[in-house]
Amino acid sequence: MARGLLVYGINHHSAPVELRERLSVPEEALEQRLGELLEVPGVEEAVLLSTCNRVEMIACCAGDVSRGELLNTGLLADNGVAPELAEPHAYQHTGREAVRHLFRVASSLDSLVVGEPQILGQMKDQYLLSHGHSSTGPVLNRLFHKSFSVAKRVRSETGIASKSVSVASVAVDLAGKIFESLEGRTALLLGLGEIGEVTARQLLSAGVERLLVANRTLETALELARELDGTALPLERMADYLPLADLVIGCSGGGQLVMAAEVSAAVKERRHRPMFFIDLAVPRNFDPAINNVDGAYLYDVDDLASVINENKSSRRREATEGEVLVEQEVDSFWQWFEGLELVPTIVELRESVEIIRTTELMRTLDKMSLDEDSRERVDQMTRSMMNKLLHSPTSVLKEAGGSNEETGLLSAARRLFGLGDPET
Repeated sequence: MARGLLVYGINHHSAPVELRERLSVPEEALEQRLGELLEVPGVEEAVLLSTCNRVEMIACCAGDVSRGELLNTGLLADNGVAPELAEPHAYQHTGREAVRHLFRVASSLDSLVVGEPQILGQMKDQYLLSHGHSSTGPVLNRLFHKSFSVAKRVRSETGIASKSVSVASVAVDLAGKIFESLEGRTALLLGLGEIGEVTARQLLSAGVERLLVANRTLETALELARELDGTALPLERMADYLPLADLVIGCSGGGQLVMAAEVSAAVKERRHRPMFFIDLAVPRNFDPAINNVDGAYLYDVDDLASVINENKSSRRREATEGEVLVEQEVDSFWQWFEGLELVPTIVELRESVEIIRTTELMRTLDKMSLDEDSRERVDQMTRSMMNKLLHSPTSVLKEAGGSNEETGLLSAARRLFGLGDPET
């Protein structure tokens, strides 16, 4: 049975942050989710990609796979989201389009911020987690490694890297607009990781006077605080320090950390000096009800879109060049992928005809009294006839490799020569 590739999921283009956070896959649930996904009929290999802006399943399949199974097993699992709520926001890419989509994601051409560098690191980490749980095989291993090299090529051969901005830098730009100037301000950073560290450095570069760093692992917060001359806090005491912060940025993967009641108390202690919250996390770190607190203003990753749109035109040309490179690489990968069916078909065709040749040859020679030299000549003659008969169909199949004709020709060859299903 022929192999296929598919991508199924949601992202910032198709679903709001409220849904994305409910469908996000925590690392501790990854192994179980992958195991369940591999039990879906037809799924042979699988990778789960869950970030702030997307939850996607990338799979290598044998035959058709039920979209409903992917929805219920891969996206919904036990998160309590009704299928009718999630399905309208889900998309599915198959075949070449699935390859193109993954290459665009790795190259940050599909990111909320085109050119941002974080997505490639996230993809590598989550591919390695899936690989470590033995859910990948030869096809997805090659596909993901190819996507990493495509991303490197796009960044090195276009201006997308030089003009790139991260979600963190957009958040800092927004903070600068909110306050007019960040000089003399105090910022509280919740959570670290790559985005948290980048955000901290950019806040200081933008003029923030005091940086407070709260993290579940205090040692990690202390290490960054020492490096950046900031102050480390245990996350459980974060509420005590809220009144000190003009700007609070959430980067933690732990879900909701700050509630509206805590913010209301902090604003009151600050004598109603405004506080701004920017939530870069999915699931979100801040209670949406904070927007109802007088003097408190909350922005999440979807709210950053307006800031991002202002900068799109400056990266449009580089993104277009990147799309051209991606298309070249899609052609290259697809030629290899199609060859996975082409080569076994040609081998099976030759083996099938060889079995017929040798069977009929032995049957005929057993009825004849020929010396060894004559028997060898008859054998060579039938071998030559077989090669000449197979030359044309074999050449046509090879020439069609990677083209739109290949699938039809492979199917026709298998029917005409009575070959079984490949991969069986």
